[in-house]
Amino acid sequence: MLTGTLVNCLGVLGGTALGLLLGKLIPEHLSDSVIKGVALCVFYIGVSGMLADQNTLVMIVSMVLGTIVGELLRLDDRLNALGSKIEQSFARHGFRGRVSEGFVTASLLYCVGAMAIVGSLEAGLTGSQSTLYAKSILDAVSSVVYASTMGFGVGLAALPVFLYQGLITLCASLLEPVLTEVVIAEMKAVGSLLIVALSLNMLGLTRIKVMNSIPAMFFPILLCTFL
Repeated sequence: MLTGTLVNCLGVLGGTALGLLLGKLIPEHLSDSVIKGVALCVFYIGVSGMLADQNTLVMIVSMVLGTIVGELLRLDDRLNALGSKIEQSFARHGFRGRVSEGFVTASLLYCVGAMAIVGSLEAGLTGSQSTLYAKSILDAVSSVVYASTMGFGVGLAALPVFLYQGLITLCASLLEPVLTEVVIAEMKAVGSLLIVALSLNMLGLTRIKVMNSIPAMFFPILLCTFL
């Protein structure tokens, strides 16, 4: 059942390893240009996914309620604090670099997307791993790019990917009665909106606390019944 998620984690780790090797050969100005180019692709993916929205009111209310929950739980602060602790831990052992930035950016990028949700639900409901396999390839390529500039912190994102996607997969059978096509479409739309926000952060245009809006992706399960 978790085969796709495990392959996804291996893709992140493998891509990170390759990125670390290539990072020594790629000039910094070229790496920065590549990162910006990838960020534009992430923006396109987010906008494309938002077109799956079938009820804009559900998306709006989900974002409001989900962000309130995330702010109250201080999810963004907790994720960044975890990243900082990891970075400090490695620094004490002589490892330097943008460990926290790589960990936080990659964790959000690999967990927020529609493919993470839909692929995990498919794995739990039907046993199909095809979407997660496709996501594994995309994440592996992204890991090569990000690890070449941000370092091995990108590879540490494999852990939240495993926990996040694994939990959704295991809980899918319990949620099956309420996971209609409309609900899944709205979950994809909200997740895609968060991808757009993440891409704007990657471009340096905004500093949106995307992690605080993560709960919004699950509110369509409740709201599609009433709105």
